[in-house]
Amino acid sequence: MPTTVHHAEFERLAADTLARWAAVPVTIASDIAGIPIAIDPRIRPLRAFPLGKRMVGQAVTAWCERSDFGAMLHALDIARAGEIVMVDAQGCLQTAYCGEILCGYARRKKIAGLVVNGAVRDIDTIASWDDFPLFALGNTAKGPLGKERGSVNGPIAFGGVAVSPGDVVLGDNDGIVVIPLERSAELLALGEERVRMEAEWVAALEDGGTLVGTFSVPEAV
Repeated sequence: MPTTVHHAEFERLAADTLARWAAVPVTIASDIAGIPIAIDPRIRPLRAFPLGKRMVGQAVTAWCERSDFGAMLHALDIARAGEIVMVDAQGCLQTAYCGEILCGYARRKKIAGLVVNGAVRDIDTIASWDDFPLFALGNTAKGPLGKERGSVNGPIAFGGVAVSPGDVVLGDNDGIVVIPLERSAELLALGEERVRMEAEWVAALEDGGTLVGTFSVPEAV
């Protein structure tokens, strides 16, 4: 069956909204969501982010059959600048789904990042780029075996989390969270409030406060 490309329509968030999300740590987003939004922690960045820097953008999704990277090719072609391509390769580590050529193409298009639940290759070159985040489950030298099956821009289950086109993807050195688009405004407000609250906790502790008092822990007996 040939690759299926869905023409997903979703609200495209303003650049300043995405910039606000970039100021929310992944840990805080995970804590305030109230639903599972943190993907498999084994999916890690090839290159560590500088302190305070994060990957953020709206999702373009691809589902690949094992060892077939056709859906990824279509997804990278249709992804716009600032979007993040989420590739569910079902955890396959036997073949790589992208390398220097595909990632270089995505980088030139100003795609905001690529996340692969599977293997990648050419990791020395890709990790040397400080302007293109790549997260992956692992790496292997062996290339893909096909390029004609899969689906693009449909809902997927990615690393234990449901992902739909347009969802907000936020990544840093602690991992990745995927925020459902329909809840993104609500959760952004909660995340920003939590950021302010944590700054107040730090200030109180630096001012000589105790952990029990700062976190309103019930008295011990």
